Amino acid sequence: MKQLSYILLLFPWYLLAQTEPEPQDSTLVEYIYVKGDSIPKTAIDLDEVLLLHKLKFADKEERIDYLILKRKTLKVYPYAKLAADRLTTLNERLATLSSKRAKKKYAKKIQKYIEDEFAAELKKLTRTEGQILVKLIHRQTGKTTFALIKELRSGWRAFWFNSTANLFDISLKREFNPMENKEDFFIEDILERAFQNRQLERQEPAIEFDYYDLSDKWLSNKATAETKN
Repeated sequence: MKQLSYILLLFPWYLLAQTEPEPQDSTLVEYIYVKGDSIPKTAIDLDEVLLLHKLKFADKEERIDYLILKRKTLKVYPYAKLAADRLTTLNERLATLSSKRAKKKYAKKIQKYIEDEFAAELKKLTRTEGQILVKLIHRQTGKTTFALIKELRSGWRAFWFNSTANLFDISLKREFNPMENKEDFFIEDILERAFQNRQLERQEPAIEFDYYDLSDKWLSNKATAETKN
């Protein structure tokens, strides 16, 4: 049975809070005073945490591949997140501009900013790191790099062609599909663990999938046996 549940982190609030009953319309209401907060509350919201499955590898080689993939994913994720952030900023700003000239001018400004900010770093990436980057661009934006170029060619065309396609000689139409591609599932698993460890800043994916569905498919005993065969 799929484990579609979330757990709440338990925190010793009794060390930081005190409760005080206060009458209200003849009904006893219990308020909570949290240390550092002057406003009393009737409840405390806690963050939801995804319960991660224990990883299972088909063999030693797959485990080594996972560790290599982990290193590369942690390296390129910030670039994908930055691209998604800049895309959001670009679209929001372009929506406020009325003339094509103003839009083109602003798009070029964004392009130069991105290139100055980390184009030199992109050139240091290996081919496989570039492949992961293209996948994560799709994860973060919901669009392939090719689609972004086609849609925003005025501001992003030179950047992605020069810094990505030519360097890595890979398909810019590559999508992130963790339900059908086990490597993509491992990438998602790596990200989720890094988010929870606060190793990376979380950014929700722009495409829909369920981590537990992925885990049930790729970490089940049947999936492991099939991989070995």
